[in-house]
Amino acid sequence: MAKIIIYTTRTCPFCKMEKDYFASKQIAFEEVLVDENPERAQEMIAMSGQLGVPFSVIEQEDGSRVQILGFDKARLDEVLKIS
Repeated sequence: MAKIIIYTTRTCPFCKMEKDYFASKQIAFEEVLVDENPERAQEMIAMSGQLGVPFSVIEQEDGSRVQILGFDKARLDEVLKIS
C-alpha cells in the first residue's frame, strides 16, 4: 500500500476536504502541519518549490514518489487507483 504524507495548515479548507476524502475512502495518511512545524515547512518547500497546501507526497510500493499540489481529486484517484 502507498504511504501518503499530506502537508497542511489548520486554516486551509482544501486540506480539510482532502483529509475528509481520504477518511471517507478509509485511506491512512500522515498529516504534517506546516504552520506549526517550520522545519517540516522547509522540507515541503524544498520538494515543491512553493508554500501552497495541501501538498501530498505519495510513495508507491515500488519506491517511486508522486507529488500533488492542491486537492486534485482526479489525480489522487488516478495515482491511488480509487474508483
